[in-house]
This record gives sequence, C-alpha cells and structure tokens, in this order.
Amino acid sequence: MEISEKSCIFTSNLFQLHESMAEDLHNLLHDKLKEYFGFTSFKGYQESVIKNVLEGKDTFVLMPTGGGKSLCYQLPAMIMDGVAIIISPLIALMKNQVDSMRTFAAETGVAHFLNSSLNKTAVNQVRADVLAGKTKLLYFAPESLTKEDNVEFLRKIKISFYAIDEAHCISEWGHDFRPEYRRIRPIINDIGQAPLIALTATATPKVQMDIQKNLGMQDATVFKSSFNRANLYYEIRPKHDASKEIIRFIKQNEGKSGIIYCLSRKKVEELAELLVANGIKALPYHAGMDAATRANNQDAFLHEDVDVIVATIAFGMGIDKPDVRYVIHYDIPKSLEGYYQETGRAGRDGGEGRCIAFYSYKDIQKLEKFMQGKPVAEQEIGKLLLQETVSYAESSICRRKTLLHYFGEEYTEENCGNCDNCLHPRPQKDAKAATQLMLKTLAFIGDKFKSDYLINVLVGKVTALNKSYGHNECEWFGAGADYDAKFWGAVVRQAHILGLIDKNIENYGLQSINDKGRSYINLPFPIMITLDHDYDAEEKEIEAATPQGRGGVADEELFLMLKDLRKKVAKKHDLPPFVVFQDPSLEDMSIQYPITIEEMQNITGVGVGKAKKFGAEFVKLIKQYVEEKEIIRPQDMVVKSVGNKSGNKIFIIQSIDRKMDFEDIARAKDLEFDELLTEIEGIVNSGTRLDIKYYIDSYMDEDKAEDIYLYFKEDAESDSLAEAVEELGSEYTEEEIRLIRIKFICEQGN
Repeated sequence: MEISEKSCIFTSNLFQLHESMAEDLHNLLHDKLKEYFGFTSFKGYQESVIKNVLEGKDTFVLMPTGGGKSLCYQLPAMIMDGVAIIISPLIALMKNQVDSMRTFAAETGVAHFLNSSLNKTAVNQVRADVLAGKTKLLYFAPESLTKEDNVEFLRKIKISFYAIDEAHCISEWGHDFRPEYRRIRPIINDIGQAPLIALTATATPKVQMDIQKNLGMQDATVFKSSFNRANLYYEIRPKHDASKEIIRFIKQNEGKSGIIYCLSRKKVEELAELLVANGIKALPYHAGMDAATRANNQDAFLHEDVDVIVATIAFGMGIDKPDVRYVIHYDIPKSLEGYYQETGRAGRDGGEGRCIAFYSYKDIQKLEKFMQGKPVAEQEIGKLLLQETVSYAESSICRRKTLLHYFGEEYTEENCGNCDNCLHPRPQKDAKAATQLMLKTLAFIGDKFKSDYLINVLVGKVTALNKSYGHNECEWFGAGADYDAKFWGAVVRQAHILGLIDKNIENYGLQSINDKGRSYINLPFPIMITLDHDYDAEEKEIEAATPQGRGGVADEELFLMLKDLRKKVAKKHDLPPFVVFQDPSLEDMSIQYPITIEEMQNITGVGVGKAKKFGAEFVKLIKQYVEEKEIIRPQDMVVKSVGNKSGNKIFIIQSIDRKMDFEDIARAKDLEFDELLTEIEGIVNSGTRLDIKYYIDSYMDEDKAEDIYLYFKEDAESDSLAEAVEELGSEYTEEEIRLIRIKFICEQGN
C-alpha cells in the first residue's frame, strides 16, 4: 500500500512537471510571437506545428494560401540554435520573405538569401553574417543549394532545420513541378542531417505521398488544415466575349485589387493593353519580361499604384497581398491544383474573394495540342490532370464540394451558398438505378481502368482497349446506352463524392468499387444528380441571341431610325449605304447610344476616320433620341478597342505603305492569306484608308477588277460576300471579290 502511494505521488509529480513544461513552452511561444511578429495568438495548427519542429521531428504542413505557413518555420528559426535553411522556388518570393523578416528584427542580418542575383561582394557579406551568428534564416533556390561551394560552406555551420517551401514542386503530379526539387534529399544528406519541415498550400493525396517519399519523411507528423476557403465565391462562365465581360466586371468593382490569369504571354500583353485603353489601371506580368520590369510591376500592384495585374502563372507564388478581391482566369488552368493555388490569392484577409473562370472546351483541346511532342509519361499525367479540370468546370455539383473532394477532404453541406452551381441550381435527375448499374459494371471489369473506359463500356462504344480485354462482348457492354457519356460522367463523379468509388493513389486515374459501393448495390438509397453544363452549347446560344455588335439587346426603334439616316447620308455622298456604316455598327450604336464623336469612335467597325467623316449626323440623332426617351446609357458596357486584336495593325499598314506583297506580309506574321484579308478588312472598316491598288494590279486581271468594283458601286445592296459570289458567278474567286471590296470601301467610304 505504501509503495503504491509513493508510485501515485511520483506519477502525479511527473504529470505536473510535464504540465508545467508544456505551459512554459506555451508562454514562451506566445511571448516570442508577440516580440518578433506583433501577434497575440496563433492561427489554426500553427502552434502545434512549431512545437513539433522545436522537438526536432520531421513535419509535413498542408495549409491553404493565407493560412500562415511561413510563420511555421520563421518563429522556430528565431528561437532555435543555428541557422534554418529555407528552400524556396522563386527569387522574388525569397526577397519578399527576407524583407519581411528584416522588418520584424532589429538585426538586418537576421535573414539572407544566396542566389544568382547576388554579386561576389554581397555573397561574402551574407557568409560573414552567417558565420558571425547574426543570421537565423538563410534562403536558397534548389539550384543554388546544389552548388559545391554552397554545400562546402553549409557543412561548416550549425543547421537548426531544413524548410522546403512550396513542396508540391517535388511531384510530377503537382502543378509547378521542378525537377531540381528531386535533388533536395541527396543534397541534405551531403550537407548534414537535421529535421525537415515541408510546406505546401495545395496537395492531393497523390502529391502528398510523392513529397514524403521523395524527401524520405514517411514518418513525419502531418498537419493538414481544411482546404475550404468559405469566403471565396467560385463561378465558371462560358467563354463568350470574355474581354468585354472582364472590363464590365472590373468597372463594377472599381478600386478593388484583382489578378487576371492567362496561359500565354501574348494574351497577357493584349489584355493588359485593352484594360488600360478602357481606363483601368493595369499592368502585365510574365516570365518573358526582364527581371526589373517584373519586379516594378509587382511592386506597383503591392503598393496599390495599379488595381489589376494581368499575368501568367509566373505571378503570385507566395505574394502576400491580403486584399485581392477577385481572381479571374481568362483561360482555364492546366490542373485543379493550379486553379486552387491561384484562386487562393483572393480574400486572404477573410474578406470578399470572387473567383471567376472562363471555360471553353476549345481551350482544353489547345492545351492537349501543346502536350504533343513531350515524353509519353508527361503527356499521360498532363491529360489526366486536364480531365480533372474539365470535370470540375462542366460539373453542376457544388464547386466547393468537388474542389475539396479532389484534395481528399469531405464537404458535407449540400449547398455552400457561395458558388454558381449552388446559387443557381439546375434541375436534378433520379440516378439510383443508374448508380447501381454503373457500380455493377465497375465491379465486373475490375480496378485496372479509368473512368472513360468504364463509360465506354456502359454506353457500348467499341475501342481497341475494351476489345483487347473482351469487355465489348460482356453482358454490361451497352447496358447504359439509354444515356450519353456526359450523363454517365456525372454519375461517376457523384459516386466518387459519396465515397462509393476509390481512386488509386499509386496508379493515378484508376478506380475501384469499395465496400460502401458494394453495399449500395444491395441496399441502394436515393441519389439525385444534376446534369453537367454544356458550355460550348451555352456559348453558341449566347452568340445566336447576341447582335453582331458588342452584345446586349439593340433598341429596335433607334436601329430603324439609324438605317433611315444612313440611306440619306449615303445618297448625299452617292455611296451604297453599307460603305457609310455596316449593320453591326448601327446595331452597336443602338445599344451603346454614343452622343459624342469620341464615343462614336469606340463603336464596332467605326474608327477615327469614319467617325469624323460620317459621325456628326448620327451622333446628333442619337443625342436627341436619348434626351426625348430619357434613356440611361450603359456606359459600363463601352469597350474601347486597341486597334487590331492581334497586334498586327501597325505592321500591316506600314507594310502596305511600303507596297509589300500580301503573301510576304502574311508570312511575316504567320497568317494564312484569308486571315490577312480579315485583318485588313478590320482596319479598313474602322475608317483607315489603305492604297492596295499596287497589289491588285499584280494579282488579278484589270477587267475582272473593274467588273467587281462596278458591282459594289451600282448593284450591291449590302457588303455581303455570299451575295457578291452568287451575283458575280464562279469565274470570280472569293479572294478577288474581297480585295476589290476593300479597295472600294477605302476609295468611296474612308
């Protein structure tokens, strides 16, 4: 009894000691948090992560953008003996972090980076500070870490721990794969062992496994925060007149900061130019710009000198601007990880964050085309990631539910109330029997196949692959032929979200039925599915319903008045009406209501020349009409063009002035001949006069040219090419007719 009592007292004292130590550590961390960073409390798992690092354990942190990942290694680095080695992928990101740390500490040498941007004197200064014990955080790009002289230097110093930021770069399945990241573990082994902390804002179960395996930290303590950003609104729109929609959106959100992502550098430049032309403070950002310009544009955005950055994915990794209010994807991203990372830059302060992406399947096909020529394994990965993006975009399931499921997280709410699918739900369809059928078919074919294989079996589509397995002759082949592939895609996705099907992590893309799925076959419960969006069809519907001007609904009364006025003006100048203004221009006038010559210049097909030559009477009529009818004009819809969309306008005009052959002009700009004619027609229809007689004289017979010219002058009721071809007959080619039409409009109308 006496021994037992002593044992209890010892245990109790030990517990009290542990409790006291834990409390001391808690107080120390909070004191240091306040001292170094000015915060009074930790966010989410931050404190637990930091304690784990201080205990010398390997640590894996999955925390969404804005969750405070950086603090997880910054604070322990300040507390622990030695220097923390931070491996980061971007020079701009390192600079940002180092500058930030220096504002928190009295000693400027507390944080340094060693990379290719430093000269020899600067490198020596960094090393001197490190050896003097002034430095607590030393940043490297993986490429710099592998240099022999850096390895030699790091062997001489005490390393507290290694932090691998943006750790998803290790995985080929991650959205920013960097082969150099694969070399981190061997280099660490070469320099000297110390605990590891790997951090990422986005990782699917597959990417997480890759990271841990590659870094040799399978036994690491994993801290995974929820990926749900409740304040973000997600929306996918059909890609119809996207530039105009973006301008309208920005003007409706004037003064708010936003990022627009495009896939190509060319589109970045064009869109930034268009925004500026429409009075929006915007700058471009892409890897093709020199480093100084990129840095200046980034700083201008951070310091709120501009409202909008138009960028490729080169922009934004680690950018700490908490008040970005919207992220727009002009082009759909290559992967859902990329999409999540990029949208995560909105609303980091917990305030409003709108995420809008424009989607067209044509863009997906372009991305698939770009993959051609790459290694087969890379193509396969790229296609599977793209397919996930397509599924997300076309799905009518809650965007948040789909996105979180992709990252291995279950979202249980039926309606998130903050995405387009939840706010504007589509009709649902009973899918209990269809789900049963799909699961039975999957159970039969086994776990060696992807979802498209399963769907091909269900709809009865014969392929070389299902023939090789003999599944084209099994009882399930064509069992679901009453529905199309799109329907079955929705069924499969819903089954994944309900946990009836598992995805294979090792062999990504393969899927199998699980115990829950088998149970469903015998004991089914009601499942309602929402059919996927068909954005291409929606885009066509919009196009069909939209006048050829810039959208909206034309004022029919005004349109007829403008047509009457055009007849009078044409008669006065002895011209066909279409030479004065074409129908799309009149339609756009009846939507935009221009009441000054300057506003008239922004109408479709009306440039400076035409506005000055014919615009006065039209402006007068519209102004009178607007006043009489008390019309509120849609000024937010006025989109100023920046000349030729392709950026070829000046080159073409100058080349024609120099009397270059059209074939040479087309070759220089990588255009087909008909594409060049379209470009020239756009220039001429906007009121610019071009002298193309030199080319026509060399290209076609004089008599033919005269016949076509007379047709447009005396017989044509419109500028329609189809009507001209029918009237003139087969001996005249479309190219010939187009050339003369351009000449006629230049000479008579411009």
